[in-house]
Amino acid sequence: MRRLLAALMLPSLLTGALAGCGGAEEARSAMTVRVLVRDINIRPVGVECAGTGPYTHFHNRAPFQVIDAAGRTLAEGSLSSGTSVATFEEDLEVERVPTYCEFSVPVNLAARDAYRLVVDGRPPIDLTRNTSEGPALVAVVPS
Repeated sequence: MRRLLAALMLPSLLTGALAGCGGAEEARSAMTVRVLVRDINIRPVGVECAGTGPYTHFHNRAPFQVIDAAGRTLAEGSLSSGTSVATFEEDLEVERVPTYCEFSVPVNLAARDAYRLVVDGRPPIDLTRNTSEGPALVAVVPS
């Protein structure tokens, strides 16, 4: 009787154990999410910054998620401080110039066809692959 009971229960126990494993973990790659917030603020180049005007939700410690096309969260965290970058290359010979605020955060992501960035619960922003400065996903706000 015990053998019969064990034989009947073994398939369901194995199925449960295998389902609990969830399969192999997806391979992840290190890359950087870079966002250039085009707020056109007047400030020195290379200083800590945050988005201004309609982009104030881009700031140090703002929560973010990288999601795939289906809306599944692949990575999450908080933005680091932004760094001001010149709006254009011309030397204006003054300390404060029109700048954008650039944010850069390292992430480890599973391979997907498309990625999007959600900052502080706002609508998702499409990210584009770019390898000019190493593996990265980039966005320009507003696009």
